[in-house]
Amino acid sequence: MSRSDEGIEAIGLRRQFKDVEAVAGIDLRVLPGEIYGFLGPNGAGKSTTVHMLTTLLPPSGGRATVAGFDVAKQGSQVRAAIGAALQEAALDPFLTGAEHLRLQASLHGIRGDERKRLIGRLLDRVGLTSAGNRKVRAYSGGMKRRLDLALALIHDPSILFLDEPTTGLDPQSRTALWDEVGRLARDEGVTVFLTTQYLEEADVLADRVGIIDHGRIVAEGTPSQLKAQIGKPTVEVVPESPDELERLRELLRRFGAETAARPGAFAVQLDGHGALPEVVRALDTENLRAAQINLHEPSLDDVFLAKTGRTLEGAEEE
Repeated sequence: MSRSDEGIEAIGLRRQFKDVEAVAGIDLRVLPGEIYGFLGPNGAGKSTTVHMLTTLLPPSGGRATVAGFDVAKQGSQVRAAIGAALQEAALDPFLTGAEHLRLQASLHGIRGDERKRLIGRLLDRVGLTSAGNRKVRAYSGGMKRRLDLALALIHDPSILFLDEPTTGLDPQSRTALWDEVGRLARDEGVTVFLTTQYLEEADVLADRVGIIDHGRIVAEGTPSQLKAQIGKPTVEVVPESPDELERLRELLRRFGAETAARPGAFAVQLDGHGALPEVVRALDTENLRAAQINLHEPSLDDVFLAKTGRTLEGAEEE
């Protein structure tokens, strides 16, 4: 399948469950070849949004297009253009990895030598070549996630939906999956819609991030843009001699406004008149020796806390 020149667009997208509005009229646009990170706590509307965009749930209101096709009116075209690895992998423990891929390829009309070559290529791509003939019941959690990704890629989709793909994985498995997702977007032009509870995951992978809370998008932008909204970096210095604290205070105030610091230290929030290298040079020029210098950059955790009033579950695990 050729890469779509259309990404994902939602306008006023809503989903109502009886008295609960799970998704409350969101607008978003994901460009072709972009990795879009969708952040939010459990119950915020992440998975419901994915289910509507992948045609598993009909919207209660608004509209959305995926690869240029209306999710409510052109479901079969949408499904032909997308791959999806959702939270619960639908794997049969008594089939091997290769048998799963063979079945999935057949469902997409891929047969014969082409199917055989494709299965070998996908097993190699997700690092399961040596495990391809083992039954899935013997797979680790990371191996199951990687097989699920291979199944989502069997028909060469132009848009890939990944719903919390690394939840519960060990750091090595998580990094391996990140590498493959980044390669798909960078080298093959696949558009990726990624929901996650891991702030580091969004920071590493996503070109842009949307934060959803109580069914509404409360912030959107590149990770660096969102961090810049929250505040500037903070520099904290502990002088080698406690007697130098007052002189340190006078020096650091050239670079920004005073902010909270631990006892025996002084900190400022940089205001654009210098960065850490300039602070270090000034300390050296003034012959003011530092025992410690700490730089705190605003994080997506800070952004999430500022926008929602709470931290994200995945942040607690990092």
